[in-house]
Amino acid sequence: MNKQNLLPQNDIHRRIIHLDMDAFYASVETQRNPELKNKALVIGQDPRNNGGHGVVATCNYIARKYGVHSAMPAIKAVKLIPKSELVFIRPDFKKYRSVSAEIHSFMHNITDKVESIALDEAYLDVTHNKLGQKSAVQLAISLQRRIRTELGLNSSFGVSYNKFLAKMGSEYAKPFGRTVILPDEVKQFLGMQKIEKFPGVGPKTQEQLHEMGIYTGADLQQVDDFVLIKKFKKMGYFLAQHAHGIDLRPVIADSDANRKSIGMERTYEPAIYTRDEALTHIRHYCKHLEEELKKRNFFAQTVVIKVRDNDFDTVTKRRKLTKPSNSQYDFYDSARDLFDKTSNFLEKGIRLIGVTVTDFKQDEYQAINLFDY
Repeated sequence: MNKQNLLPQNDIHRRIIHLDMDAFYASVETQRNPELKNKALVIGQDPRNNGGHGVVATCNYIARKYGVHSAMPAIKAVKLIPKSELVFIRPDFKKYRSVSAEIHSFMHNITDKVESIALDEAYLDVTHNKLGQKSAVQLAISLQRRIRTELGLNSSFGVSYNKFLAKMGSEYAKPFGRTVILPDEVKQFLGMQKIEKFPGVGPKTQEQLHEMGIYTGADLQQVDDFVLIKKFKKMGYFLAQHAHGIDLRPVIADSDANRKSIGMERTYEPAIYTRDEALTHIRHYCKHLEEELKKRNFFAQTVVIKVRDNDFDTVTKRRKLTKPSNSQYDFYDSARDLFDKTSNFLEKGIRLIGVTVTDFKQDEYQAINLFDY
């Protein structure tokens, strides 16, 4: 089947930057306490002090060399890292939000088209920018240098003409790297990527692709798009687009959100396969949602949970509270019950969990999006 009939066409005239801070939480802690620089730093509760519970929020690159990664049970980190090197620090989200706000102010000096994905990650559309700079690369380099000079933190960036390619570039360059993907370089760049580097390719999908003889982006590019869509459905359509570097999603400026809700969500790599691990993250979300509501004296009447699995199937469920609340416990009780109605997603592995509270009393409330866990 003709590819033109299946896939949209790219707009190669856009200039998109994906900025990703390097081990953000851990780097903020190291900047605050330089003695941690040569330690294997894990952000999360020390499981040796709380009965073996807890998960790794993130860790520095030293800890990653031992195989530690985010969403891993914290007790496993204890087993992987020598005791003399391991340091646990409880997350200080107030501090992380403060530093993130400074970084975002730097970005808004360049353009108002900034889409926050997390405290440590954002897209910038600099096709038209405040500085009149035609080179997206120069803008990205200046931003990276400013963050390092003024905050002492490292970041990586990717530059290309869409969000997918820009993000692939920033991940390829880490840590403290720069990747620019021009239109005539897309096929070669994607071709040399391992298939598991493509968004949405978890262990199960990876295994299925391997069975088809697909191990790299180059292999994926050789497969008929219709074959991918027929076998993987929605996920296959994304794979077909990504194989050819296609992504039409706009950068949605934070100020344009206009949703009367406060929401937090995160994508997990590797995916989550246990209820306890998922609920640990949901509990964190609810705690910080409470903080944000109380700062604004808001009370929410509805809790919404969003779950996406490795096949890109997504479900959203909501529950109206018996009365408006700004309590993390009310939010968690509802979110937990709603999550349990999606428990079948655990079999395939959960790639994304989001919790949102909405239906506020104040009509004048403007939307706030949090992605700070």
